[in-house]
Amino acid sequence: MLGPGLEGARVLVRELAGEGVVRGVIGPREVPRLWSRHVLNCAVVAELVPEGAVVLDVGSGAGLPGLVLALARPDLELVLVDSALRRVRWLEHAVEVLDAAVPGPDLRVRVVRARAEELAGHEEADVVTSRAVAPLDRLARWCAPLVAPGGQLLAVKGGTAADEVAAHGEALRRAGLLEPEVLTCGDGLLDEVTTVVRARVGARSARARRRS
Repeated sequence: MLGPGLEGARVLVRELAGEGVVRGVIGPREVPRLWSRHVLNCAVVAELVPEGAVVLDVGSGAGLPGLVLALARPDLELVLVDSALRRVRWLEHAVEVLDAAVPGPDLRVRVVRARAEELAGHEEADVVTSRAVAPLDRLARWCAPLVAPGGQLLAVKGGTAADEVAAHGEALRRAGLLEPEVLTCGDGLLDEVTTVVRARVGARSARARRRS
């Protein structure tokens, strides 16, 4: 699932277990399960991302899933967005370490310090990702304006994903997000599959949002 990005993932896990804990972007109790709960959990999301896509990762934090997607899929261009200076400095550190440690071309990664809602009209991506950032209604409001026409939101969620879709379907529609569905990634590969809510943006909805 990580393919050529496996060596980079090893470096990322090492950094998360050391500098990541020191900087407070990952809790020390998470270190024993960095691979199973975090890195592999994020890597399988790559199967939902179209080839050559621009991906904007909202609330990137420790770089999950953004940095993992960049390692797993060198064809992607990643924009890692976080509002906290501490986490942005960690992301910049991680990108620098990975570029130096992993053979091959540098990662196609850009780090942006901002709140998602501040980026409307400034950033646009084929795919917008998030993991454990906010309830689906707030996430839709923040992220939908960042999805390019015909693009999609991929929200990594837990076992409550279906309940969230049922509860916030109207909020998704108002934000211009269509056809919400709950998907699982990593079936047959992971002991615990990754649950993702996917919703699409239609070209007409995207244009209407810009006029409003």
